[in-house]
This record gives sequence, C-alpha cells and structure tokens, in this order.
Amino acid sequence: MTASITHWLKKLSLGLLLACSLAAPVLADDIRAQKAEAEISDGKLQLATHFVTDLPPDLGEALQQGVPLTFKLEFDLTRPRAYAYYTTLRDWFEPMATLDFRLSYYRFTNRYRVSIGSLSTHYATLDEALRAVGNISSWTVLDVSDWDNSETRRLAGRVRLSLDIGALPRPFQLNAFGSRDWTLASDWIDVKFNRK
Repeated sequence: MTASITHWLKKLSLGLLLACSLAAPVLADDIRAQKAEAEISDGKLQLATHFVTDLPPDLGEALQQGVPLTFKLEFDLTRPRAYAYYTTLRDWFEPMATLDFRLSYYRFTNRYRVSIGSLSTHYATLDEALRAVGNISSWTVLDVSDWDNSETRRLAGRVRLSLDIGALPRPFQLNAFGSRDWTLASDWIDVKFNRK
C-alpha cells in the first residue's frame, strides 16, 4: 500500500513539474526599458518611464484585425524592506502600482489609439503608437508625505512593462498560452532615484 502511494506521489510531482515548466511564460526581448526614474515631489513618489516595444508579426496581425492589446506597467517597491513586505502581503503579492495602456487599431480611420484610463490619443502609424505605450512622466505611485528623511533616502523599486494576456478576448488567450510571440514582457528594471 505504501509503495503504491509513494509511486503515485512521484508521478504526481513529476506531472506538476512538467505542467509548471510548460506554463511558465517565455520572456521575449521585444520590450526594452530605456528609462526608469523616480523623484519625490510634494510628498509623492513619481515615476517617469520609457520603453521600446516591437510587436511580433502575430500580434501585429491580430491588432490589424481589431484585437485590442493591453500593456501593463507595474511598479514594485523593494525598499524599505519592512514597508515593501507589508504592502506585498496587503496587496496579495501584487505589484504596488499598475497602469494599463490599451492599444487599438481602427480600420475605418486607419489610425491607432493608445488609452490610459479615460484619456486617449490617436496616432497615424503603429510605430508612433508603440512609442506611447509604457512611456509616462509624473506617474504618482506612492504617498511618502508622512515618511521621515531616512526612510525616503532608502527608497528603491523596480518597474516592468508586459502584455496583459488576461485582457485579450478568450480565443486569443488560448493562442497566447505558451506562445513566445504572445508573451511579451520586459525584465524588471531597477528605478533610478533622483534625490534632491
């Protein structure tokens, strides 16, 4: 009896290991960070980022067919450790702040639109629209007005930009599973703090 349970557990653990390795996203180098800087202004931690994004052919074709692409910009506080640990637990292991960029193509007008919340801008070419994705200045990610100077001097964080597969229509989510072309993400980049 014990031998059959042990044999079954070995098979289960091997199966889980194989499933996890297949499900792990393959990070592409199609999104690269050019700038990730932060400063404190009026008691708020504000970020400025600039990313360069190259769409693989499959994603470009889906966009041309009317499938909107949502890119998620994430900020993760890494220091001070006690505060970073607390926010990680409080937010259930999610990054501290996120911002969505929605890229759409309108065939009737032959224009691209990038939306951040209710704000949107139209672009004549895909290259112009992609330059707007992940590029932001003065993005407030944290209120540090009640922090003392020693805490604010130790601030550290990181950012990344990725395609939000969960925001795709269902059939495309299935295509995206395990496909390198549909799994776009930059590496986590350490934020450079401009201290005054």
